[in-house]
Amino acid sequence: MAVITTVEDLKRLYEKRTPRMFFDYCESGSYTEQTFRDNVSDFSQIRLRQRVARDLTGRSTETTMIGEKVAMPVALAPVGSCGMQNPDGEIKAARAAAAFGVPFTLSTMSICSIEDVAAASPVPFWFQLYVMRDEDFVDSIIERARAAKCSALVLTLDLQILGQRHKDVKNGLSSPPKLTLPNILNFMTKPAWSLGMATTPRRSFRNIVGHVKNVNSLADLTAWANEQFDPKLDWSKVRRIRDRWGGKLILKGILDADDARMAMDVGADAIVVSNHGGRQLDGALSSIRMLPSIVRAVGDQTEVFMDGGIRSGQDVLKALALGAKSTFIGRSYIYGLGAMGQAGVTKALEVIHKEMDITMALCGVQKAAEFSRDNVLVPADFEGNWV
Repeated sequence: MAVITTVEDLKRLYEKRTPRMFFDYCESGSYTEQTFRDNVSDFSQIRLRQRVARDLTGRSTETTMIGEKVAMPVALAPVGSCGMQNPDGEIKAARAAAAFGVPFTLSTMSICSIEDVAAASPVPFWFQLYVMRDEDFVDSIIERARAAKCSALVLTLDLQILGQRHKDVKNGLSSPPKLTLPNILNFMTKPAWSLGMATTPRRSFRNIVGHVKNVNSLADLTAWANEQFDPKLDWSKVRRIRDRWGGKLILKGILDADDARMAMDVGADAIVVSNHGGRQLDGALSSIRMLPSIVRAVGDQTEVFMDGGIRSGQDVLKALALGAKSTFIGRSYIYGLGAMGQAGVTKALEVIHKEMDITMALCGVQKAAEFSRDNVLVPADFEGNWV
């Protein structure tokens, strides 16, 4: 049994146990992957201030996100095709998140449906919406999320046009995967994954199949999805969705201070500073670099979360120090899911939590919510002098 001490340990197991096309789907960015790499590497420029002779008893990582109590300032980000990383992956991730006490966000492009996860999760979860051209579908899925008692809608704004990820094109990525000879040979080297996928009925996009007219096959689904992301999504449509939903609204994909102000104007309860994990606009700055300017732009008028590049509890604390109230993790929990299923998601959360707790102690901080700019050293030119 491998000893797991870091998220990177889970990643190594994940690569061994998950088919190549789904590992590549997770572990890649668009075009040159510059932004994908920078999301991770830019955290290393921020250093921590060691402080001593402090009372380190009673430490707590607990905080709140949009009024919900959370065990630590981390939510599981929406990840498409999560149920291809591990059979029934969304259900397993939702259960792990619920047991740990952090939010789980279900993607529109999930393998397990809203109803599947609602039936399996002991607590309400968040639902992430992609805006499609088909307004009837959008209205219907919002109502399904409401019926499932989802406690927040996470509206993704940075996928009006699908960025190209070269590995996905070369691998012929699809859900379910096409049974080509190279795929079959690769699946044969992943026996646990193959057995699990063979024994679950959940192998396609169940939020869509059966809910959209004339989508009955993989070819129908692929054609529908490729045509449906709405390039006309603008702030007026965001307002329409806000009014249609009527509950807590989180806007994800904010990477510019002006857009952050617009998000406030439409009444977002929170915004997520995110570049879609480096999977959309390659060449954009990392989320952690853009975070301070966006925090300055919105002040305390809305909650600011950060997504992108978090691989440790120290990364979470660095994001808090630069002004985020909380964070989202995607790849970090997917590594665990692909490696060990529900237990792997739990292990990823445990690793991050332990790193947070020990780092807080060595920085002389008792509560995660009090971790601030005073606890880090940031290069003077970290945000850059761009013209």
